[in-house]
Amino acid sequence: MVVNARVSGADRAPNPCLECDVRSLAVCSAVRASLLPKLTTLAAGRHVDVGCSLFDEGDPADNVFTLTEGMLKLYKLLGDGRRQIVGFLVPGDFLGLAFGRGYAYTAEAVTPVAACRFKRQQFLALLDECPELEKEILTRATTELAAAQEQMLLLGRKTARERVASFILAMSRRRKLAPGEALELPMGRADIGDYLGLTIETVSRTLTALRKERLIEVTDRHLIKVRQPEALARLAGS
Repeated sequence: MVVNARVSGADRAPNPCLECDVRSLAVCSAVRASLLPKLTTLAAGRHVDVGCSLFDEGDPADNVFTLTEGMLKLYKLLGDGRRQIVGFLVPGDFLGLAFGRGYAYTAEAVTPVAACRFKRQQFLALLDECPELEKEILTRATTELAAAQEQMLLLGRKTARERVASFILAMSRRRKLAPGEALELPMGRADIGDYLGLTIETVSRTLTALRKERLIEVTDRHLIKVRQPEALARLAGS
C-alpha cells in the first residue's frame, strides 16, 4: 500500500530544495542553481508507513524517487514464494528509474519513510536541460553495478561470518559513520538473512560470535559499534 503525501515540496517553502537536509547526498546536488526552481515544481512529497510499499514489483514505472527520510528495502519474490532482498536504501538514495515499463522490485518501508517523487517523463526531460544530473545518475548506476557484483561474490563465495562482517562494514560506509559511532540497523534479523542468503538463526549466532570476539559491540538490538574495524575488514575479505 502506498500512502500519498498531503503537502507537496513546493508548498512548504519558496525553494525547499535549498533547505533539503539530504540535497548534498542526492542526485539533486548536481542540479545547477538556475534549474532548482524547476526541480522544485516537479517534486511532490510522499510518505510511507512501516511495512507499506512505495511501489510494488511489476507496477508501471511512472515515477522516480529520492529518499529523504527513513530506510527502504528492495526485494524480489521468487516463483516459490521465497523473498530475496537486493538492497537497503538510506536518505539521499535515488530509485525507480526502470529500464522496462514496470518496476523490477518492490520498495518497502523498514521505518517510516519520506521521499521526493518525480514523474518519470518530466524527470527525463530535465536531464536534457541538465547534463550534470545525467552524469550523476550514470555515476550512481555504475556504483550500483559494482555493488551488485560484490553481492554476487558475497552470496556465492563468502562464509556466514564473512557475509555478516561485509554487511556491517558496507552499511557503516553508506551511513558515513565516524570512527566509534554506532551503526543503526533498523531492519530485523530476518531481513538481514534474506539479504545475505542466511537463516535468522545463523545471523543471530554470527552476531553473537562477533560480539564475543570483541570485534563488535551490540549496544541495542538495532545498534552496533565496530570495535576492531581492521580485524573486521580482514574477516570480510576487504
